Amino acid sequence: MRVVWTGQADAMLAEALDSIAAERPSAALRCPEIRELLVAQYRIPYRRDDGQVTVLAVLHDRRDFDLEDLTKAGG
Repeated sequence: MRVVWTGQADAMLAEALDSIAAERPSAALRCPEIRELLVAQYRIPYRRDDGQVTVLAVLHDRRDFDLEDLTKAGG
């Protein structure tokens, strides 16, 4: 299965990783811990089409979003 990140999602991921690194510098050095923090604190809406997953955004759990708007914009 192919995974594609929209430009918006890629930028949001970089922002999330920067935030995690600022809050927990030791986590920035360990991929498994970063993955756990992302799963615990962030929502990652995606769209699935014919063998491809398109990641639409990386949103902090406290941030509201309209999935329909993200889907229409295509990220």
